[in-house]
Amino acid sequence: MSPTRRLSLQYVLLFGSTGVSLPFAGLWLSSRGFSGAEIGVLLAAPMLGRLVTGPLIAVWADGFRLRRTALALLGLAAAAGYGAATLASGLLPVGAAWFVGATAMASAIPLLDVLTLKLAAKSVLRFSPPRGFGSAAFVVANVAMGTLLTRGDPDLVVGWIVAAGVAFAVSAWRLLPPEPVAEGGPLDRMARFRGMHDLLRDRAFTLAIVAVGLTQATHAFYYGFSALIWKAQGLSEGVTGLLWAFAVGVEIAFIWWLEPWRRRAGVGARALLLIGAAAAVLRWSLLALSPPLWALWPLQALHALTFAATYLAGVDLVERLSPPQAHSAAQTLNSALSSGVLIGLATIASGPLFDAVGPAGYLAMAGLAALGGLISLLLPAQPRSPTAASSSR
Repeated sequence: MSPTRRLSLQYVLLFGSTGVSLPFAGLWLSSRGFSGAEIGVLLAAPMLGRLVTGPLIAVWADGFRLRRTALALLGLAAAAGYGAATLASGLLPVGAAWFVGATAMASAIPLLDVLTLKLAAKSVLRFSPPRGFGSAAFVVANVAMGTLLTRGDPDLVVGWIVAAGVAFAVSAWRLLPPEPVAEGGPLDRMARFRGMHDLLRDRAFTLAIVAVGLTQATHAFYYGFSALIWKAQGLSEGVTGLLWAFAVGVEIAFIWWLEPWRRRAGVGARALLLIGAAAAVLRWSLLALSPPLWALWPLQALHALTFAATYLAGVDLVERLSPPQAHSAAQTLNSALSSGVLIGLATIASGPLFDAVGPAGYLAMAGLAALGGLISLLLPAQPRSPTAASSSR
């Protein structure tokens, strides 16, 4: 298998898992007798916990000789955590097991990104095709599990996730290229912690991950309440599923075709982040008006900018603003903030917002996106790594 196919398979297994856990975790937890409030706590805990677990896992991962080792172990930890949740009973035991599984699976994403970026920097492959296959797998998994659940038991949800975790671990161990963590062997533990500290003291790096995190966190209200809002407008669950699938389909098209064009055209990562923030302000402001179905399709197409463009800009900025020996820590901090802490806090706030003002809660998300855009303006137009640029990709 070529390196591109190997990395693509890894993304397919990873996002084939999250494509089931994200939309259907609540359904499985509900089948175990948990209330809505308890489900909210169980799902938000791993997100908020990433403020601590993210940096610790990054430092741990950089202690191995090869990057694939940590990925394989995280796959096993995810499978063990989710599997233990099926055997446990009660809020605390299930919550602890779910925390382990969700934390391990989420932590694999930035580490896999780092490995892919490293190979891309060596012109072994391009970053966008493997990541695009991951997004495609997310949609396929979503549709497949939805179909299975029309006739099957909710335990299929966790069974699928556990199987994906085991397959991810085996594939990482046997198929991923033996890319070293650092030339000359891994850094000692104290040096890794100092590297994390130096990153957080860097003004440009901190501004970048905050700007990316704020724009990504604006999706919290959409993830949590778009289906309820559209149902209240008279749209069926089938139409809602099509709207979600369309958004991810446009995201895939952006990653596969427009992102390579963006790089060839020389559009910088900061400009891409500003475009993503501006698109988020537009998207959420208009969704707050409860537009008719015909208008929802172009607004869903903006997902390519609000999510994909912001994500890719963040990956690019973080790599360029951090030294090579700190790339794992940098990408993990970015992921912990944008896909963990900030979106976790926004998710918690979205519930009371929805109860109080309904669709108008999208306006708060538009405000967050505007703040993210303003912070983006403080970033250098063409950031470079402290020790090496990565423009060779």
